[in-house]
Amino acid sequence: MKNSKILISWIIRIIIAFLFIVSAIAKMYPSPYFAISTFEVKQLYSLGFSESIAPFFSRVLIGIELALGFLILQKHFLKNFLIPVTILMLAVFVFHLTYVTYLVGGNSGNCGCFGELIPMTPIQAIIKNIIAITFLTYLYYLLPKNNHKSENFWILTTVLFATILGIFMIAPIHPPENQYSVSLVSDSVIDTISTKIAPIKTSENTIETVKVDSSKIAKTKIVAKIEPSVSKTKSGYAKYFSNIDSGKKVLCFFVPGCDHCRATAKELTELKKSDANFPEMSILFMDEEANLIPDFFAEVGSKYPFKIIDIIGFWKILGTGKDVPGVKLLKDGKEIKYYFGTSDDKFNKDEFVNLIK
Repeated sequence: MKNSKILISWIIRIIIAFLFIVSAIAKMYPSPYFAISTFEVKQLYSLGFSESIAPFFSRVLIGIELALGFLILQKHFLKNFLIPVTILMLAVFVFHLTYVTYLVGGNSGNCGCFGELIPMTPIQAIIKNIIAITFLTYLYYLLPKNNHKSENFWILTTVLFATILGIFMIAPIHPPENQYSVSLVSDSVIDTISTKIAPIKTSENTIETVKVDSSKIAKTKIVAKIEPSVSKTKSGYAKYFSNIDSGKKVLCFFVPGCDHCRATAKELTELKKSDANFPEMSILFMDEEANLIPDFFAEVGSKYPFKIIDIIGFWKILGTGKDVPGVKLLKDGKEIKYYFGTSDDKFNKDEFVNLIK
């Protein structure tokens, strides 16, 4: 009986350790800075974290997850501290995911528990956390009482600080001046009427004194000429491509190493080769594997004007809840159509052909 309890407790500990370690590693896949920045923009920003706090919170959270994965396999303060703390943290996650699901009114999107490595919906994450809480509760009753005299709290703090420091080392925070952020004008059309009064021309550096007989002055009516002017819609991308707000333009949001982005770029290149009137196309690349850009163009079969944007800045420009590949059709700065991601709103070649005509 005693041996079976020991065996079951170790099976549970290994399962929980595996979940936490994989969760931490997954949040750093495929590359630490890229994955953590993506986690910040897609998950933490939506929770109200500021741009200055999110980089620290994300790395500390991943460090804690990794530490718990290791510490659940050791004996120091396991029953009276680690298990209750872990249950509490999972309960907070369950409450948060339940609240988010209720607000959104659906079970869509990736909760970010396992980063982009293993996409998981909020409901799936809630079920996973509830199962983990059940295992930990059962483990709590399986374990014997701890002998505090033989326990060392420094083991816990050392592992915790080591994992957190390790995350900061492999994914250092970029200085704010190196993170490019933009503020875009709303996609809606805003027609602003401004008035201009025609200036009165006078000779420069000349002062004349004239004596005038007031009785001979004829009364005249001075009319100020009002010239209404309508400001053109601005897309907000002129800082990258100066003529993008003139006529029809195609703006793409790609990651150099993304297979879906390359496939979409190939489709656009085929359309461009078959249509002499195809709109001018430009690309905003994420600064992730930027060294693959030459290979990107070689595979696509054509080169296009492009700019490289910092990871966090890129996600912000792409838009909340959106993913690559992104293709936006503009006309005089106004958004006509925006394709993004690989699901319902993904690029539609046939529809796009009709739009550009």
